[in-house]
Amino acid sequence: MSVLPDAVRDADSVLVSGPPMSGKYDLFNRLLAEWTAGPVIISTGRTAEKVRADYETITGRDGDDVIVIDCITHEQGDKRDDTPTTKYVASAGNLTDIGIKFTDIVESSAGRERAVGVYSLSQLLMYWDPERIYRFTRVMTSQTSGKGWPFVGVVGSTAHDVQVVHTLHEPFEVVVETRVEDEDREFRVRERVGQPSEWVTF
Repeated sequence: MSVLPDAVRDADSVLVSGPPMSGKYDLFNRLLAEWTAGPVIISTGRTAEKVRADYETITGRDGDDVIVIDCITHEQGDKRDDTPTTKYVASAGNLTDIGIKFTDIVESSAGRERAVGVYSLSQLLMYWDPERIYRFTRVMTSQTSGKGWPFVGVVGSTAHDVQVVHTLHEPFEVVVETRVEDEDREFRVRERVGQPSEWVTF
């Protein structure tokens, strides 16, 4: 049984927001695995190999089913060529290349049910101002929604000004907030209207 409520699983777009070590990455991977057997992960800070290994560990699914846009391997000096399941970008700051590689994946995935995740928007904010990342996120949510592919992004709530985090909430249908309380990881769900849910341990 899923720890995630229907409001999250049924959403077109979800932002996971919380402080370090509060389980954002776990929920990110679990949600992608619930949505699809073939997720696309835009990874700003982990190599494709690490992304797939983490996905297997967290979800119990086959990491080979994950398509990765890897923004770190080339930056570390390892200039590998693209493969059908791994696309390389020079750095996480190159939003244009990320968009091009993502379009390639969309075009090669005709007829496939996929879901898309970006881990993390915080890393992108190290290169660009919040308005630019907001526009990038709007484009991504629009593009994935047009394909019927759900989208999840992650942001570190304590890494940025409160106003920046709230700005990034806007393109998303649902926000999942995480925290650590008495050594327990907890989340709650905040939809566009109404009060947030109660905190749930996971």
